[in-house]
This record gives sequence, structure tokens and C-alpha cells, in this order.
Amino acid sequence: MWLAPRRGCPSVFDEIATAVIHAEGTVLNWSRAAEELLDRTAAEVCGKPVGHLLADACERWPGADADETGIPCAGRALLRHRSGDRIEVAFRAVPLQDSSLLVLAAPARRVTDWEQGGALLRALLAQDRIGVGVHDADMTVVRSNITPEMFGGPGLPTPGRLGDVMAPQVAEEVEAALRRVLDTGVPLVQHEQQMYAQAPARLWSALLSALRLEDAQGRPSGVVVLLTDSTAQQRARRELELRFQASVRIGASLDVERTAQDIVDVLVPAFGDFASVDLADAVLEGEEPPEIHGGGDLHLHRTAVASVTGPWPAGLLQPGDALPPWPDHPVLRSYQRGEAVFLDRAGYVEAFGTPEILRSAVPEGGRSAMAAPLLARGLLLGSIDVWRTEQREPFDQQDADLLSEIASRAALSVDNARRYTREHRAAVALQQRLLPRATTDSPAADTAGLYLPAGGGAEVSGDWFDVIPLPSLRCAFVVGDVIGRGLAATATMGRLRAAIQTLADLELDPTELLTHLDDLVARLTAEAGPEQQDTIGGTCLYALYDPVTGRCALASAGHPPPVVVRPDGTARILQELSPGPPLGVGCMPFETTTVDLAPGSVLGLYTDGLIECMSHDADTGLRHLADSMGAHCRPGRPLEETGRALLAAATDLPPRDDIALLLARTRVLPPHGTAAWEFPADPAVVAEARAATVRQLAAWGLDDLAFTTELVVSELVTNAVRYAGGPIGLRLIHEHVLVCEVTDPSNTQPRLRRARWADEGGRGLFLVAQLTARWGSRYDQSGKTIWAELHLSSADAAHHGEPSGRPA
Repeated sequence: MWLAPRRGCPSVFDEIATAVIHAEGTVLNWSRAAEELLDRTAAEVCGKPVGHLLADACERWPGADADETGIPCAGRALLRHRSGDRIEVAFRAVPLQDSSLLVLAAPARRVTDWEQGGALLRALLAQDRIGVGVHDADMTVVRSNITPEMFGGPGLPTPGRLGDVMAPQVAEEVEAALRRVLDTGVPLVQHEQQMYAQAPARLWSALLSALRLEDAQGRPSGVVVLLTDSTAQQRARRELELRFQASVRIGASLDVERTAQDIVDVLVPAFGDFASVDLADAVLEGEEPPEIHGGGDLHLHRTAVASVTGPWPAGLLQPGDALPPWPDHPVLRSYQRGEAVFLDRAGYVEAFGTPEILRSAVPEGGRSAMAAPLLARGLLLGSIDVWRTEQREPFDQQDADLLSEIASRAALSVDNARRYTREHRAAVALQQRLLPRATTDSPAADTAGLYLPAGGGAEVSGDWFDVIPLPSLRCAFVVGDVIGRGLAATATMGRLRAAIQTLADLELDPTELLTHLDDLVARLTAEAGPEQQDTIGGTCLYALYDPVTGRCALASAGHPPPVVVRPDGTARILQELSPGPPLGVGCMPFETTTVDLAPGSVLGLYTDGLIECMSHDADTGLRHLADSMGAHCRPGRPLEETGRALLAAATDLPPRDDIALLLARTRVLPPHGTAAWEFPADPAVVAEARAATVRQLAAWGLDDLAFTTELVVSELVTNAVRYAGGPIGLRLIHEHVLVCEVTDPSNTQPRLRRARWADEGGRGLFLVAQLTARWGSRYDQSGKTIWAELHLSSADAAHHGEPSGRPA
């Protein structure tokens, strides 16, 4: 039985011309291929001497061992085409039984192609470094040199299919790529392919190239595949890429947990299928971890996880969970000494096979495990644990060396983040101690302050706010911004805040206070080293509010202007406030601007970080802030809630600069809560002042304070008459305390002294100090004011908001 020829095979023979030559040299038979070769029909050639076909009729057939026909057994000859062209052919003569010859001939170039192609195929199939596979159009392997020894896996049978020796998924993927080459003719060049052999099981990498085979008519007949084992090269490239990714991505953050997450994100899926980082409890708090040897409670918490499947499996330890106690084992002690260890699943179960550990630490399908310590500066900070599943090669020593290298560098990043956490917490604690209470409630105003550090809390700097209660029920509102970040800026902020409180207690006007503060910053700059002088300075806004008059005096040292929201909800930027130079510049004056604030107005003081969040342009950001305050500041709404709404509207992302915001809803004392008189500088007015005081206290229901207040007023007015001259002002303020103020035109500061037994005077201020809660004096434009505060009794304090009468 004849076998059906494979498609494309006859095309080779179609190019071979045949002729039968009589022993006398006459052509007896002439094939169709011969006709096509020389464009001469059988009728034209048969019966004529074969020599007439030579290009040169005088020439003899080249070659040796010619018989009586003159035709050698094999060789090459130049034949004459009908057109006159010469055609070189290679030929072979085969004797027949009747002494005639069968001559087989083909174009010389085609024969050369056949010879070289055969030699090339034999050479490829004979070597063992490059795998060669010839596939027919049905993807059946018809020729191959791949043996089990070549790639450490199974050989490739012929005939056979890739699925006979490869995993089905891999075989389908490779055959699909070869079919695309067969259909399109586009070669596949150096395609990296993960190969997984079934028996023996082996995962390896190959560089696959494929070309389409065509017959003489150009019809696709199959695909030839060249295969090289690139496992070592691919592994080297993957390791180099993993090192690069680790160097770029790990350590970019100074947050401990973020750094841990970066570690596992780098390792999965490039190095393993599951990865986790466990850190010591102390590291998460910014402290140094204790030394631990052997098993037991390792004081570790799971900090970061990553899985190639997406979500971390629910049955495993989750971030934030404490690790269970671990049994003592040589593998654990090797890890604690700083060595990376790797185990297969059976070895892991043997070493740490308690049910709790297996349930919480071994992922489903885990085949090979590796752990590397995070060791930095002699401190064991935690560990990196990586698992591979069945679809990967198990870990080996080369993997252990690579993970040890990555872990050693990652440990430095974790330790840097730990130390930063410690410094950051110290700075935050210091700043929180330095900042005032978030909310205050006083007769002058209801206030709320909010502070938002840059970077969502990652950085702390010198922005601050303050609310300072002052005598005569007045109140100072302060907001400032110190240059720089960190502990140095926080310390500078603390010194400036303390200085402002001290200067405010001296009851200086805003201009004079900022002048003294500017001198202080200049001295701090001079005391600092040359490398730190450019980092000392800042801006400040100081506002002094008097609830008796409803007036607010403001001065600015290079600070943005405040925003006022009136009770009707309209917002206004205090553009009339003339800002002076920033603190520390010197040589430039500060100016005080006075504005009247209606009761219930909201005064907003802030640092520039707030308007920078709203717009890169300062003017645009300030307008946005005014609009936002007008929208959020509503009567009756708590200021702290309003402040949070303002920050939420301005900061979708963590701000690049610190933000301090102080909101103050002003109050005004009712007219019947104050009483004022003016007297000439006459000793007789002392009695009038005492009488007026007694009548007013009786009207307010403060008869129990009459004797003490009368004595205080008598001493203060007497001193004004005797040493200062007139006119003399007397004012009583009734709120939660009773304030007595005496104003005179003198600029002489009163001094408290202890009179000797023989002195006739000098006891007046001593008596005032003994009889009152506190006393002091302040300068104004026309002289000075001496004030004294007296505490109300419990009953009077409970009803101080409802005075019983109007000024006498």
C-alpha cells in the first residue's frame, strides 16, 4: 500500500529534470521538468545528440569517468536555454540495463541550497546547546534534537506533541505562539518563555525563536523552533531588577509601617508568592528592641503583607496581630544570629509544627519558605518571611543570599524610620505641651485653635497659635510661623511663645510688643552658629481685643492678614492692616491698626499653609479662605466644628506646610456692666470716688465687697492726686471678677515697696496687693492705668452675668 505523501514533499522532486540517453548519445526521453528547465519540448530534443544541449557545442561534458556516451557519472554542466541563456545544472547519470543512461539534473543553485540546508540541519540536530524542533503544519514535532540531558527535563519525542512532555497550560501557550508564526509568517525572536516540564517536574526559562517553513511554491509547511536555556541569564536579570526596585522603592518613606509595606510590595511577585514583615513592638513605638534568644514570645507584630493572589488570606496572621509563641529550634536561633534560612514545607512543619503556627503562618499551597532578619546597627528589628507555591522553584542558597542583601539594606531604612518616629514623637509631644488648649471661653471671646502638621503628621514645625487672657477682661490672639521644621523649629516656637506671653503681661500695645519680639529674634540669630542663622526667624500676628469697647488692635510682622466674618455672615479681609517685616529683619517699624468688631463676629487668624492649600497664588487662596469662612461660620455653630470644616475643605491631601488656625467669636460687655467717672486732681475727690464706688457696688448687689473696694479705690485715687495730677479716671467693670481701674496722665510706673515702721507713707500699694487678687499697670497714649482685680463671692460669681442695675 502506498502512503499518502505529506503536503509539500513532492515539490522538491518537481524541480529535477530527467532524460534517457542512448548509448550512442541520442536523447530517447525528455521529461516535463526538462522541458521547463530549457524551454525545449521533447519533440525538439528526442532523437538528437545530447551534445547539442551544451552551451558550447564543441565542448565536452565536464567531469570524469565518462562512458561511451561521453557523459560522466556526475558533475556540472552549462546548458543552452531556448533564449540563448546559459543555465548551470548539477547532474548525475545512472546506467540502465539496456546500456542507456538515466540523467537527473537540477539547477546548480537549487542543489547548493539543498546541500547547505541539509548540512545546516544536520549541524543543528547534532549539537546539544541549542534545542531544535521541526513542527509540521499540524504542530506535530517531526524532527528534534532535544534530549533529557539537554535541559534537565524530558526529551521531545518524534513524532509527538508538546503536551506530551509539558504542562498543558505551557504547551497551549507555546503552540499558540507557533501557530501565529505559521499563519502570519512573522518570526518569533528571543521570546522569553517560562517552561514547566511534568516529569521530572522542573520550572525553567527559555529563549524561543521560531521561523515559518515554506515549500518551493512559498506555501507554509511548518515551523522550525530554536530553544536555548536562559534560566541562569533570566535569573540574573530578575535579581538585578529586584535589587534595583528595592533600592528605589524601599526607604522612600520615614514611616515604619509604610517602609515595611514597601518591602513586601517589592518582593511579591518578583521573589515569592506571599510575603510578610514582622516588626518588634518597640520598633513600632520608635524605641530599640530588646535582645531575644531562643523561642517563646518574640514580641513581634505583623506589620505588612502582600499576596500574589490579591487580598491576604483570611486564615493567616493579619497586620496588627501579635505573633504566637514559637518553639525553640536551631533554625530559629540561626535567624536570630542574622542568617537567612530556607525550608521546604516538610522541614517547616518539623521545625515549627505547632497547630497554631501552621494555621496562622503557612499559606495554602506553600511549598518553600524563607526568612531573613532585619538587622541594623546590631539591633534585630524584625523579620521578612516569604513563601513560594507549587508553581515556582523552591528557594535555594542563591535566593537566600539575595534576600539577605535586600534585608540588610531594608533594615537600615526601617531603623531610620524608627529613629525618625522617636524624634517625631518627641517633637509632637513638645509641641503639644507648648500649644495652648484647643478651646477657651472668656468674657472677651469664645476661641478654638486647630493645628495640622505637614505631610499628614509626618513632619512637625514651628506654627503656633495662642490665646492670652489679660487684665481688664481683655484678650490677646496670637498666631505665628517659625522658619524650618523639626525639634529646632519647635524649640524656637516655644521661646517665642514664652516671650510673647511675658510681653503681653506687660500690657504693651501690639506695635511695641512686636518690636521687642523682633529684637529677641535678632539676639537668637546672633547666638546661633553661622550654619543656623538663616533658619531662625518667622512671622507673627498679634491682636489685642477689648470687650468693653469692642475694639481690636492688630499688628503684623510679615504675616497674612486676618479674616473677619460679621454676624450677618459677610466675610471681610482686613486689608487695611499694614504688615511689617518678618521677625529678625529689624530696622523697619511695625504699625498698629484698630478695628471695631460687632458682638458675635468671628476673627480668623491662620498661617500661610492654609491659603497655600487652597491655591498656589496667595491672593487667590486668601479670597477662597474668606469665602469658605463666610460659608462655614454660622451663629451658634461651635468654632471647633467650624475649624475642622475649614481644614477639610482646604486640604484634600496632606498639606505640604504646617497649618495653624485660630478662630475667635468676640463678645462685648453690656453697658450696665461698667461704670466710669472722671475727677480733678483735688484731695477732696477721694471721698467722692469712694462714695460713687459704694453706690455702684450696691446697685450691682456687691455690698460684701464695698469695704475692700472702697479702700482700694481710696488708695489708688489718693496716689493719683498726690503724684500724677488730673484729670483722674475711675472705672469699675463687673463680670466674673470686679475690676477697678484708675487712670492718670503720669507715665511714672508705680512701685511696690515695704515701708519701714517710721515711714509716714508707702503702704498704699502694699495694701492694694494684699486686698486684691492681682494688680498692675499699663501705659496708654495719655498716661497710665493702674488696675486691680477682686474675686467675687460664690453667689455673686453665679449671677455675675446679670448685674442688678446701671451705673450710678
